[in-house]
Amino acid sequence: MGSRLLLIDDDQRLVAMVGDYLRGHGYSVEAAANLRDGRERLRRDAVDALILDLMLPDGDGLDLARELRADPRTRRLPLLMLSARGEPMDRIVGLEIGADDYLAKPFEPRELLARVKALMRRAGPDPGADEMLEFGRLVIDLGARHARLDGRPCELTSHQFELLVVLARASGRVLSRDQIMDALKGHPMEAFDRSIDVHVSRIRAVIEDDPKTPRRLLTVRGSGYVFARRQDQIDGDRGRSAAPAGAAPA
Repeated sequence: MGSRLLLIDDDQRLVAMVGDYLRGHGYSVEAAANLRDGRERLRRDAVDALILDLMLPDGDGLDLARELRADPRTRRLPLLMLSARGEPMDRIVGLEIGADDYLAKPFEPRELLARVKALMRRAGPDPGADEMLEFGRLVIDLGARHARLDGRPCELTSHQFELLVVLARASGRVLSRDQIMDALKGHPMEAFDRSIDVHVSRIRAVIEDDPKTPRRLLTVRGSGYVFARRQDQIDGDRGRSAAPAGAAPA
């Protein structure tokens, strides 16, 4: 049996349909109908990814997402959120908390399958990856799939880490949103075109922890993002075309 998934959702019909569909494509699927049972399964069993509904009978799935991202043991667990709440702000909140992806109900099982596959690809090892990318205080270990700042682990989700790698590998070059999505191999969150901005903002908060030091990840108005590889480029780009931290490309 393939990767082990945990689905937390109280819609029994949806759980049965999704479970059968994913099992038919080689996944092992366990289910929980509420947050209490979901927490117990996560505590007891090792899972490779979590599919989490936000509206549950005993609470909000966002609360569980916060707990998972605050716990070192589950901080990097691939997390796909499901919700009938399709408002952009709900998606933004989910992504800011640390979800790797967000899918609004109703959805096609094939779309869910594509997103799960993308989650598992990013969470798995990259056999062709370089060992390290080093940029002063920041070291990105591609083999271990983590980044460190001054030797301290950076708290990034699997999608945020992959996005950081895409930008760092192209250091010194401006990448548009379209180029970033191409580099992420058609990540299904492209349907939500502001998701990159949300994740970039989160990455900035992690790797640019000292306001006295120059920024590493810059926004170029009307163009995209650039990861500055050297101190002189940081200073030069900051003076020429970089937008304030958190700003999005036009």
